[in-house]
Amino acid sequence: MSHPHANEVKAFLLQLQDQICAALEQADGQGRFVEDAWQRPAGGGGRSRVLAKGAVFEQAGVNFSHVSGDALPASATAHRPELAGRRFEAMGVSLVIHPENPHVPTSHANVRFFIAEKDGAEPVWWFGGGFDLTPFYPVEEDVIHWHTVARDLCQPFGANVYADYKKWCDEYFFLKHRNEARGVGGLFFDDLNAWGFERSFAFLQAVGQGFVEAYVPIVDKRKATPWTDSQRQFQLYRRGRYVEFNLVWDRGTLFGLQTGGRTESILMSMPPLVRWEYGYQPQPGSAEALLYERFLPARDWV
Repeated sequence: MSHPHANEVKAFLLQLQDQICAALEQADGQGRFVEDAWQRPAGGGGRSRVLAKGAVFEQAGVNFSHVSGDALPASATAHRPELAGRRFEAMGVSLVIHPENPHVPTSHANVRFFIAEKDGAEPVWWFGGGFDLTPFYPVEEDVIHWHTVARDLCQPFGANVYADYKKWCDEYFFLKHRNEARGVGGLFFDDLNAWGFERSFAFLQAVGQGFVEAYVPIVDKRKATPWTDSQRQFQLYRRGRYVEFNLVWDRGTLFGLQTGGRTESILMSMPPLVRWEYGYQPQPGSAEALLYERFLPARDWV
């Protein structure tokens, strides 16, 4: 079934996983990724890599998966019902990083490629992905750096690309039941094929390779910042928002579960420690209140 372009995309994704893991190991300085290769009975497989209890990263997961099936699940066809019943092939790299130090932001990135086929019809393919930042004690220069990298990698692809995909990210990573953003955003795109394969693939590559440039300098600046137990408790509380989003709203989680994917790899995004507190309100004028007041509301950063 494999589309002629699929091998080219797969080779890039495998290399990207290697590059990101190497950069994160260097930033951590101590931890190492452990690989768990797996096969999916219904078709395909992947390699999950997890770094646990490092010097900087409490848990970091960088997954590659390549799966196929006889019909796209509901999570993939809800907004494209014309694809229901088509055979599919999906591949991607997805990562979530949970640092121990509350001054180092959590981060997520994903790049993916889909093909949907049906006998007698042209294959339908598209790219998707992006990256977003979830700080607990944000520093404005870090957020500006993050969005500057995002803007600059988008510029060769069109004047409005960054603005459009930043807005999509702000809207997607929003907890509707809390009326609250998950973090300070970044980029999000899906169903990208209007530019043709080569240009669309080039954008996917730019986003995937831009993640390290956007994130690692922030890690390097903040990983030695002293932190208190109360700051750690706030970090664990805010991690609860991450769990809520991934289990309630995230299409990628739903897609993995609905296609019979490997549960351990799908839920690798969950933080190792988290807590909830009933009716929590930050103290007025505190650093915790500043997160809610200045950083979580969507705004232009660059």
